[in-house]
Amino acid sequence: MSAAPLMISEKATVLDMDGSVLRQGSNGWTCYPGVPLIPGSKDPMCNDSVWQAWIKASAKGESFKTDVLGFSYMLQGDGLVNNDNPAATDKTKGTWIKEGPHLMVLLPKSALGSIPTTPAVGGPYVMWGDSGMFHLMVPVADRPAGALVIHKH
Repeated sequence: MSAAPLMISEKATVLDMDGSVLRQGSNGWTCYPGVPLIPGSKDPMCNDSVWQAWIKASAKGESFKTDVLGFSYMLQGDGLVNNDNPAATDKTKGTWIKEGPHLMVLLPKSALGSIPTTPAVGGPYVMWGDSGMFHLMVPVADRPAGALVIHKH
């Protein structure tokens, strides 16, 4: 429940990492104790219905498209991930980020415009922009020290 403001999380459905219901909610939001796509994740998140559809598509390896905005809160931050490629595992290549508290936004790709694709510039940025899993990252507080590592390709 710490992933989102209390006005959202207190009435959200809470699912365990395996999808089992820990608490039934009433407001259309779904919270997890970690990112369900990442085994062992301990980074809680709360998703609206659009993000829940994204989670389901991503779990199946399918691309996701939306014509409406979707929101996900991760106010406890996130684990170390590659900003360029959701499947990357080699931490010596690419841009790796351990983001602090943030909001994630799903939107039509045409709405991304000139939003930066690197977290190094500060402010909102696009994560996984060249994949069907792209989304807008909006930091809402400082990152942990040393959280951004960029390796030349």
